Amino acid sequence: MERRPGVPRLLREINDRAALELLLASGPLTRGQIGDLTGLSKVTASQTLSRLEERGLVEVVGEQAGNRGPNAALYGVIASCAYVAGLDVGPEHVTAAIADIKGDVVAEVTATPSGADDPVSMVHNAVVKACRSAKVALSRLKGVVIGTPGVVDPRTGDVQFSFDLPHWHEGIHEALARDLKRSVRIENDVNLAAIAERSNGAARRADDFVLLWVGRGIGLAVVLGGRLHRGRSGSAGEIGYLPVPGVPLAEDVRSEPGRLPSLAGGLQSLVSSVAVLDLARDLGFEGATAAECVTAAVDAGDQGDRLLDEIASRLALGVASVCVVLDPGLVVLAGEVGLAGGVSLTGRVEQAVARICPIRPQVVTSEVPGNPVLRGAVIAALEQAREEIFLS
Repeated sequence: MERRPGVPRLLREINDRAALELLLASGPLTRGQIGDLTGLSKVTASQTLSRLEERGLVEVVGEQAGNRGPNAALYGVIASCAYVAGLDVGPEHVTAAIADIKGDVVAEVTATPSGADDPVSMVHNAVVKACRSAKVALSRLKGVVIGTPGVVDPRTGDVQFSFDLPHWHEGIHEALARDLKRSVRIENDVNLAAIAERSNGAARRADDFVLLWVGRGIGLAVVLGGRLHRGRSGSAGEIGYLPVPGVPLAEDVRSEPGRLPSLAGGLQSLVSSVAVLDLARDLGFEGATAAECVTAAVDAGDQGDRLLDEIASRLALGVASVCVVLDPGLVVLAGEVGLAGGVSLTGRVEQAVARICPIRPQVVTSEVPGNPVLRGAVIAALEQAREEIFLS
């Protein structure tokens, strides 16, 4: 019989991973519960827990009373065995969060860049400040994910173009990893919001959905089969450039040294916080922001209905275009305009889409509390860190 010395080690790794994933997902469990839920024998489950204890990943956290015999020990993951950092980087702020391996955020800091043209220094300072607040050494971070507006090339991990962050360019990804001395992932901010939405938001049970973000700009995240679809160059979801009837085409969309591309034209000129604010003021709303005007419109009678109907009809142009190609079934509205409109807006978008295309997706408002980009960055960093632990 041929001997395969690698198989026992592989089986141990599989068992260790299965037990650790179960404890991370379910919380403290007894040896017997781990065996029942993973299919491992009591002896194998005991050996698996011993190995995880030796690695400093799990510990006994209590006892569970049984019907007969002594109480059973409850095992749980040691939250401090590893930490991650998630960042939301925008033109006016940098927010960094530190979370333990269970996903609990232990520190969050926000800083305003002070002429920080250098992305490496900006990120470094934010991560160090957050680690100091969490009393966690930088060396203990096992995952770092940074959310930014713009196009991130999935092949290189670099920001190819960001209107809001012109100093983010090719080579930043490698420079950040070198500076922080660990693997770093840069991801489009709307994609991270979609990750958060699927983890603990309105898309928890959806394998196929799109998230439409309406804020200063307009962006789209596409999730198909439970996975983000970024496109070959990372440009999937740049829906702001979508040509729509009655609106000039976007032109000069390519950036060149010393010149930023124009944001005029296409769907973004119809549906953005600036466009919505202009529309609201034309209808007599005096809010300082688009969100304030849309919130006021929800309870403002006929004038409010006019504003919401017009926003919905504009959003429907983009949603219908996406749906006739992808047929996602679920559309999540996020960003300041989507959140402010709530069900008053989502219902109108559903009806408007049904009038202009044969597909009628469910349209809902984002349910992720707080900062969805930051939450998505933390979740992605946890996936990165846990994979490193599983493979180590």
